[in-house]
Amino acid sequence: MKAMIMAAGVGSRLMPLTMHVPKPMIPVANRPLMDNILRWLKGQDFDSLICNLHYHPKVIRDYFEDGREWGVNLQYSPESELLGTAGGVKNCEWFLDEPFAVVSGDALTDIELQQMMEFHKKNGALATIALKPVAEVEQFGIVVIDDAQRIQRFQEKPRPEEACSNLANTGIYIFEPEIFKYIPASHFYDFGKQLFPHLVKIKAPFFGMPVTKYWCDIGSINSYREAQVDALTGRVDVATPGELKIMPNGARVLLGDNVSIADGVHWHGTNVVGDSCVIKEGAVISNSVLWGGVVVGRDSRIEDALLGSDCVLGERVWISSGAVVNSGCVFATGIQVPPHAKVFHSSGSDLQLEQG
Repeated sequence: MKAMIMAAGVGSRLMPLTMHVPKPMIPVANRPLMDNILRWLKGQDFDSLICNLHYHPKVIRDYFEDGREWGVNLQYSPESELLGTAGGVKNCEWFLDEPFAVVSGDALTDIELQQMMEFHKKNGALATIALKPVAEVEQFGIVVIDDAQRIQRFQEKPRPEEACSNLANTGIYIFEPEIFKYIPASHFYDFGKQLFPHLVKIKAPFFGMPVTKYWCDIGSINSYREAQVDALTGRVDVATPGELKIMPNGARVLLGDNVSIADGVHWHGTNVVGDSCVIKEGAVISNSVLWGGVVVGRDSRIEDALLGSDCVLGERVWISSGAVVNSGCVFATGIQVPPHAKVFHSSGSDLQLEQG
């Protein structure tokens, strides 16, 4: 079966982690997000895939190539200018010539797509959306369905007292090829703002299927943190490559390959350490994610922070709570990064910050 992965977005809300890496390639539990998506799709018998590209496209192409290693056939649809969610799919009309799935490249999920396809066919639907009950409706696009599960209306991030539903649009869709009749060619067109309201207006067979399996929209720093914890605690059915260690104090640490950890390192909470990291004696690491190649100097502290790849911390560096650090930053001995700072560049004691 065929599916499209939406992977063209910039991922601005995840800056500075996405300065040099497209959002689908940020690691969750030491594996790029889109890597997990390909494995999930293959497990659901979707093995003929296409992916739209725009931001840092070479990173995705070089990693996946033709998809053979994942047991899929993967093709690409470059967009020199962004075409929007629906416009990007329209650009792949030549490939999507049977009932097909569309999935966001920034989601971590184990939703059962086969079950969704069966629901779609049973209802004779033109389009079907996977809907997830959420507690914080103000963070999502909310969908209202009737007793037959036909979609009646949409509410974009409503206040809790105004929400007519708690069902969030997951960005996971099943479409019939006939959907292309409703999407204009060669210009920007959006699912949420244009196509979906039109389908409701013309009373098309447009359905929503509530799901109970795990789904996380990794569109923000907070949701990215949550996804790491969920992967390590088993809330989502996803592989966690490396060694998961439970420390005597209950801390969880997922260690990638070729990690060097000195004696006397202290762990707290839930942590992910990427391949080839080096952590020296006396370091304290709490509820943090370190991408590959990070070096943590003696007696340094990292608290509730996210560090991109190949960062180097001298001795007694303190990365304060909530900080997010771009890949390749270097911190001189004794430097303290302020709480909730976003570090776009660092060389020794010179920090280029954006406060979050």
